[in-house]
Amino acid sequence: MDYTEVTVSTTTQGAEIISDILMRLGASGTQILDRSDLPDPSKPTANWELMDQSVIDAMPVDVQVKAWFDEAGLNKIIGSLREQLSFLQGQGLGTLEVSLQGVKEEDWAENWKQYYKPFRLGRHMVVKPTWEPWDTQADDLIIEIDPGMAFGTGTHETTAMCVGLIEKYYQGGSLLDVGTGSGILAIAAARLGAKDIVAVDIDPDAVRVAKENVAHNGLSDAIDVRRGDLLQGLDRSFDFAVANILAPVICLLAAPLKAHLAPGGRFLCSGVIDEAEEEVTKALLDAGYAIDEIRHKGDWVAYACRC
Repeated sequence: MDYTEVTVSTTTQGAEIISDILMRLGASGTQILDRSDLPDPSKPTANWELMDQSVIDAMPVDVQVKAWFDEAGLNKIIGSLREQLSFLQGQGLGTLEVSLQGVKEEDWAENWKQYYKPFRLGRHMVVKPTWEPWDTQADDLIIEIDPGMAFGTGTHETTAMCVGLIEKYYQGGSLLDVGTGSGILAIAAARLGAKDIVAVDIDPDAVRVAKENVAHNGLSDAIDVRRGDLLQGLDRSFDFAVANILAPVICLLAAPLKAHLAPGGRFLCSGVIDEAEEEVTKALLDAGYAIDEIRHKGDWVAYACRC
């Protein structure tokens, strides 16, 4: 089957918003091309991601969100997309220009691989696709994820901050991952020793991808991936919870989640753009959490809280 590749030009801040719109319109997958997600090879650090300069140079200057649709109902989909983008004009999310290009299935299935290389996440995690080699060091904890077209590969600032906070604060016990996406945070926790993890996502495709990633990493006995709407259907408490989702959802989730945390339990959250920091901080404090740490990376904020 051949596909139509739809590209929307935006900004780093708008990329996840546009990706979500495209997925809700029925995209077979999305890909975000953002130079800010890639490291500067001229400034290696202890957490240097392995990325050749030529790969960076080949990426577009503007942030681009690509999505793939088959031909069925395409005109209606593009019309709906343009209508939704019109409501975002003037909000600092870039030009929001839309372009279309035909692409063969085999090209669509492979073209993203050139952008995805192994990289360190936190102090000990190494995220790598199955097709890339890695010279494993003694304290490396390997997460293998073949990212496909959506649901998160670990390169975003919010994921990096969440993994760093899990490494710092997780001391054992049960763990809840709300909005698990690819399952990367649940897998990271399992690599740190968690054996009783529930990972929840409302998107059935995300659930499928997360289950595949969990199984591929040999962690099906430790991680129970479920489809669900936030806390709906959960009838137990947890020692630890993580949520890398959008700020309005964290504000909505904060109070009811507290009822699912054991006394002294911790809640780590991110997905918060810096403009929403004051709002999210207030929501967490109003819900009765003590905030032990707030981290910033790029335009994003992450929290470590406890009951």
